[in-house]
Amino acid sequence: MTQSFDTPLPPPKERRRLRELGSLTQAQLAARLGVSRETVRAWETGRSTPSGRKRESYGKLLASLAAVRPTAEVTVPQGPEPAPVLTVSLSKAAPNPEPPTPTPAAALPPTQAFDALYAFCAPALVRQTYLLTGRRELARESVEQAFQVAWQRWPEVAVDPDPASWVRATAYEYALSPWHRFRPRYRHPEPPPADASDRALLDVLLTLPPPYRRTLLLYDGVGLGLPETAAETEASTPAAASRLLHARSAIAERLPDLAEPEVLHHRLAKTASTERLRAAKPPTVRIESERRARFWTRAAIAITVAIIGATALTLHTAPTRYEPPVPPGETVPGVPPKAAPGTLSTAELALRAKLRAESANGPEKLLPEPR
Repeated sequence: MTQSFDTPLPPPKERRRLRELGSLTQAQLAARLGVSRETVRAWETGRSTPSGRKRESYGKLLASLAAVRPTAEVTVPQGPEPAPVLTVSLSKAAPNPEPPTPTPAAALPPTQAFDALYAFCAPALVRQTYLLTGRRELARESVEQAFQVAWQRWPEVAVDPDPASWVRATAYEYALSPWHRFRPRYRHPEPPPADASDRALLDVLLTLPPPYRRTLLLYDGVGLGLPETAAETEASTPAAASRLLHARSAIAERLPDLAEPEVLHHRLAKTASTERLRAAKPPTVRIESERRARFWTRAAIAITVAIIGATALTLHTAPTRYEPPVPPGETVPGVPPKAAPGTLSTAELALRAKLRAESANGPEKLLPEPR
C-alpha cells in the first residue's frame, strides 16, 4: 500500500484566510502540525511549501477549516473592536503566540482601510507605549504620530505583510526619542498609578535601559518570538536574548513575585489596563497628518523659492569681469615721510596772535603798510 503526499494546497493568501476563519493564530496552527511558527509564516507568505507528511497534514487541516465555513468572507471591521490589552494571549502549548493582526483590506478604500487598522491597533498600542515610557500623554502622542506617518506613507504601509508591526515600531521609536527630555511639558514626572504594585512595576521598568525595556515589552508583553523581537529592535538574536535575560533578572531582583514570565505578562497587562488611555478618532489623525504634510510641503517650496531668489540676486549683482585688487602702497626711497602736525613754535604763535588781533577788513588787507 502506498501513500501519495502530493496533496494540493490553496494559494498562500488563501491559506492565511482559512487560518483566520478558524480563529487560529500561526502559533496555534504550528502546534497542531508540530512545526515552528516561522515555518507556518513561510508557508503563508509563499517563501516555502510543505512537503511529505507535513504537506498532507497541512492540506487536511486547511480542508477542514474550509468545510466549517466554506462561504465565509473576510471583511475588515468598520468600527472599534474590543482588542486584548497587549494584543496577546498566553497558552501552554505556545508560550509566545503571535499577536493578532487585522485582515488585509486590499478591496477597501484607503481611508476605510486606515481607519480599520487604527481602530484595531491604537487602543492596545497606547497601553504598550505607556508601559514603555510611563507617561500617558506621551504614549497617546507617540501613537498618533506613528499613525500620521503611516497615513503619509500609506501606499508602503498598505502592502506591508504586518502593518501593525510597522506602526508599533514607529511609535516605539518616537516614544523613546531622547529629545523629549528637553520639552518643558515632559521635564516633570506624571502622577504614578494608584495601585502600589503597579507603581513598583512601572518604577522597575523605567530604571531599565530603553533597549532592554523595549525587548522585555515585545517578548513578555506583546508576545513576539525572539527572532521577531530582535528584528524589530534592530539587534541580533543573541543580543535580544541577553537583553531579555538581564531585564528579567532586574525585575526579579526587586520584585521576586514576578520572576515567572507568565506572571510578569499578566502583571504587565493588568498595569496597562488600569489606566484610562484613549487615542484620538481616526478621522482626526488623518486630518492632522494631511495638515502637517501640507505645512511641510509649503515650507519646502518657500525655502526653494528663497534659495532660487538669492541665487538670482547673486548672479545679477556679481561683477562680470575680473578686477584685480589694489596693491598696498610702497615707500618711495629718498622721500621723507610726511610729518604729522605738531606743536607751534614761539614765532608761529606770535604770528598767529598778530593775525587774530588785526581786523579782518580794511586797507591793510589790500595794501601792506610800509615798515
